[in-house]
This record gives sequence, C-alpha cells and structure tokens, in this order.
Amino acid sequence: MVKIADIELPLFPLLLAPMEDVSDPPFRALCKEQGADVVYTEFISSEGLIRDAAKSVMKLDIYEKERPVGIQIFGAEMDSMLQTVDIVEKSNPDIIDINFGCPVKKVVCKGAGAGILKDIDLMVKLTEAMVKRTKLPITVKTRLGWDHNSIKIMEVAERLQDVGCKAISIHGRTRAQMYKGDADWAPIAQVKNNPRMHIPIFGNGDVNTPERAVEMRDRYGLDGAMIGRASIGNPWFFKQVKHFFQTGTHMAPVSLEERVEAARRHLQMSIDWKGEKLGVFETRRHYTNYFKGIPNFKEYRTKMVTCDDAADVFKAFDEVLEVFAGYEFAH
Repeated sequence: MVKIADIELPLFPLLLAPMEDVSDPPFRALCKEQGADVVYTEFISSEGLIRDAAKSVMKLDIYEKERPVGIQIFGAEMDSMLQTVDIVEKSNPDIIDINFGCPVKKVVCKGAGAGILKDIDLMVKLTEAMVKRTKLPITVKTRLGWDHNSIKIMEVAERLQDVGCKAISIHGRTRAQMYKGDADWAPIAQVKNNPRMHIPIFGNGDVNTPERAVEMRDRYGLDGAMIGRASIGNPWFFKQVKHFFQTGTHMAPVSLEERVEAARRHLQMSIDWKGEKLGVFETRRHYTNYFKGIPNFKEYRTKMVTCDDAADVFKAFDEVLEVFAGYEFAH
C-alpha cells in the first residue's frame, strides 16, 4: 500500500497528471472510471484565483466521484500562494499540489512552474509556508532541474520532505528539454532509493505503454506513475496498465462502439459543465486519439475538429459508427 498522508492507495497507483485544458471534470470522470487512482485538476493560477478570474475559479470544481482528487496551483509570490490555499480549501479537495514543473514560457517568466527551479530556497520556503497554512496534505510536482547542468533533484526532494511535503511527482526531464528527447527515470530512482526519503516518489514522463509502467515499477522501483499525454483521448490507458500488471498480457482492444460512446459522453459532459461553445472546442484534442488507427478517417476527424455546433459533432459520431461498423482495432 502507498499512502499520501492518510490517503491509502493501492500498490503502484496510477495518477492522472494535471494538464491544461485536458484534465477537467469530464475527462477526470472518464479516467476515474477506467482505473485512475488519483486525479488532479488542471493547474490553477494563484494570481487568477485571487483576482477571482472566472476561468481559474471554474477549475476548482470537483465532484465526489473523483476522490481522491488533488487541486494543483502554481505561483511564485508568497502572499498569493497562501491566499490561494485558503480559497482552495473551501473546495474540499483531498490534496493540494504545487506545480514547480510547468515549462511553458508565460509561467516560467513569472518565476512560477519550472521557473522556481532557479531558486530552490524560495521553492522550499513556499512549500513550508503552505504546509503550515493547511491541514490538507501538500504535494509537489516538479522536474529534474532547470537544465542538465543544474540537476539538484536529490537535494530538492530531501528539503521538500523536511518541510512537510507528503509526496513528490518528478517529470524525468529538465525545463530546458521541455517535452523533447527521452525522459530520464534514473535520477528519480536515485531519489526513491535515498535512505533519507520516506514519502512516495511518483515518476512522470513517457509512461506511454503498459510495458513502460512495469519498467517504472520493477526496474526503477518508484512508488507509482503519473500519466499525462498517453491518456489524452485514451482514458482506458489506466485499465490497460492494470490489466497488464495482473496478467502480463494486453487487454483486448477497445471496440469502436466503446470509443464512440466515450467520445459522446465526454462531449456531453463538457457541454453540461462549460457550455456548448467551450465544450465543443476543448474536447477536440481528444478525437484524434479516440479514433486512432482507423484508415481513411480524415474526413470524419475534420468534421469533429472543425464543427462548432455540438449537433454536427454528434452526427459525425453516428456516421463513424455506420461507416466503420465492424472495424477492429489492433493492439
């Protein structure tokens, strides 16, 4: 069993990573149904929450069926981050996660996300102050370092643990790498194997097949895997990994009917939550993966990602069922 503070999780839990415009309540619900053990919200700007910016406040929406759920926040100003803790507490999440890893320029240039990797002392001070501010467990998501020449993840992990951080998820790239090249899990394993460490250490980056998840568990000895891009348009990934853990074989491919049904539900939940215009727009990125592998699919994919009217997208789903009836997906 793995524990984040008092939250009990199965051995080698699978966590849905916080992803901007992806890990919203509809998608989190689908991933939870398919075996995600912990889900995280999209990351939320502390400054946006304090200004009461509508988009930031909306991201605080969480539902009972998602638990355990973590709300992830980012920022670099002490006062703002502490005020944000007070605001986030009212949504009653199970975990508050701090994003010290986002590599995007507009976040980094404010010293937040991975930008804080240039100021480890501030990173530790912010974490310590937030731990003291709330009874909820504080966890951290970060990267190996700013660049290859400044990897201090061993020191960072020890210091975060020492000030009360309850778990750390580490992406196996530096900020300089962004999402390029291969994730390096060896430094994450070094953190895990450090005898001083006793909190869970989760690996993130390139867990894109069940075999890779097994490798992270058995070869690198990490406590769990945080899964991001592999789940986009593929909420079944969590179930596929767990099936592989249990049987050593791949789960039967998800049928066309199941994919269409999931895409329908996803779109409808998105519309119910954020209105038709945004619901239609923000679900588009999933369709390529929902229907990946179907030959001669371009005409239908184009409809799904260009139609602004929900009725037209639902109609495209119906056409796919009709035109590609009987199509079987490969493993």
